[in-house]
Amino acid sequence: MAKLHFKYGVMGSAKSADLIISAHNFRQNGTPIEVLKPAFDNRFGTGVIKSRAGDLSMEATALPNLQNYNIKDDTKVILIDEIQFFSPADIDKLFEIVHTHDVLVICYGLMIDSNGHMFPTSRHLQEVGARLTLMESMCQMPGCMHRATNHLRFDADGKVIREGEQFALGSENYKSVCMDHFYQMYHNRGASSH
Repeated sequence: MAKLHFKYGVMGSAKSADLIISAHNFRQNGTPIEVLKPAFDNRFGTGVIKSRAGDLSMEATALPNLQNYNIKDDTKVILIDEIQFFSPADIDKLFEIVHTHDVLVICYGLMIDSNGHMFPTSRHLQEVGARLTLMESMCQMPGCMHRATNHLRFDADGKVIREGEQFALGSENYKSVCMDHFYQMYHNRGASSH
């Protein structure tokens, strides 16, 4: 059984909700768990994970990185939210933990940024052989019934942002879209075929 997992999807694919429900289920059957998140993600408070899909939230340990993280002696499962905000070196630390402790590590996060480029941390999860699970959601463009694959980031005037910092928090300036809408809007192309 794979011990390092990466559950990925676009914004709005209920990744945090899945983490919170998984944490609840593990605790219900008495499994000792730890829940981690990057300190960078302080949208809902330093030590809080909150899902926009419903009113689910839970406490988590917020860390700037995983380099000095030490797993507790009895921990059997580590759940990590917003893994893309950690570094590839932090994935090496998780890889070491998985192979020196009898634990399951489940990471949740984004695969690609709003320019369609893979986050370095997400790429490294694949490089070390993490088991990948796609969490699907629908395109957020009105009337579109296709699977969302990408994100578009918008400025205050509703124009697509194509460069700059990719470690931006919040969902209010983003839309999760299908590949057709991403191509059409990111590259200023004509109407979509659907």
